[in-house]
Amino acid sequence: MSEVFWCSNCLNMSTRPRIQFDERGWCNACQWSEEKKTLNWGKRQEELKILLGKYRSTNGGFDCVVPCSGGKDGSSIAYRLKHIYGMNPLCVTIAPPLTLELGDENLKNFIHSGYNHIHVHPDDEVMRKLNRLGFMEKGFPYYGWLETIKKAVIRVALNFDISLIFYGEDGEVEYGGSTETKHQASYDIEYMKRIYFEGGLSDEITNQFSKNDLYWWKFPVESELKDKELTCVHWSYFENWDPYQNYLIAKEHCGLKEQDEGNAGTFTNFSQNDQALYMLHTYLMYLKFGFGRATQDAGIEIRRGALTREQAIHLVRMYDNPDLEECIPTYLEYYQITRAEFDAVLDRWANKDLFELIDGRWMPKYEVV
Repeated sequence: MSEVFWCSNCLNMSTRPRIQFDERGWCNACQWSEEKKTLNWGKRQEELKILLGKYRSTNGGFDCVVPCSGGKDGSSIAYRLKHIYGMNPLCVTIAPPLTLELGDENLKNFIHSGYNHIHVHPDDEVMRKLNRLGFMEKGFPYYGWLETIKKAVIRVALNFDISLIFYGEDGEVEYGGSTETKHQASYDIEYMKRIYFEGGLSDEITNQFSKNDLYWWKFPVESELKDKELTCVHWSYFENWDPYQNYLIAKEHCGLKEQDEGNAGTFTNFSQNDQALYMLHTYLMYLKFGFGRATQDAGIEIRRGALTREQAIHLVRMYDNPDLEECIPTYLEYYQITRAEFDAVLDRWANKDLFELIDGRWMPKYEVV
């Protein structure tokens, strides 16, 4: 516990994977937010225009793929590409497990606001089993779905002979992690495997399924990529990434709606409204590392100047340890496990250096400062 500390500018915690701090105690996310103020964004805009010119279709076909759930980020990127840069994006949604009514409505509103869209719905049972394995073995509640939002999108792009994929923000750079891609626009499949998937699905997991079962969960092999060009980029490389600005664009132009109240585990209400497993995902993150969804959101708001650090501390103390009780029956039914098995997973992944079990609930030993 004596080695745990928080960023002196935001509230990123020293337990966050791949995070680094400078001599001021600023995390690399805050260092990056500072660097962005003097960055030559005009030069990057020119890079974007050159990239778009390279891949712009000359026969009326699709120019690029934009993964989009109907939420703020993908919607705003699709809007910019179509209406500001004159591109013809194909928007792709990989159906998440346990969808929420608001998320379904937002996706419908996005499509109806004028976009070509494909909804990929991988095998429900394979998805459920992979998510269950991810929850039980990795403490990662929607591991199977996370695999598809990269791999299935790439497969759609290749099947439509589209070479350019626009993902949203570079989370490692924007929120605190590896900084190796902060000055490069594109990244490859090997980077995804190493950073996002820690090597990918293990043989122990894949051996439980057939090759046909796992089509949407496998990166294309070298023979499938032969004679095909594939460029994956983060939009945040080209424009100063601002989730709140994305929300405003999606709300005005794509029909995005927010929750009436704040989302569980945080004080914001306009993001991650598409599925019920996100709450469990951020709760497991909290138990493993000591920071939850409110800490993440507070850091974003501090870095964009909307919150002071003192205000953020108050919000994090209020929201970062949500009560899951109301959602647990849904999780038990989905994973097809007992309450005892569910609690055992939480107990297994709770960081005993940071938390102690009090009256059946994991409580922090520390106070955010």
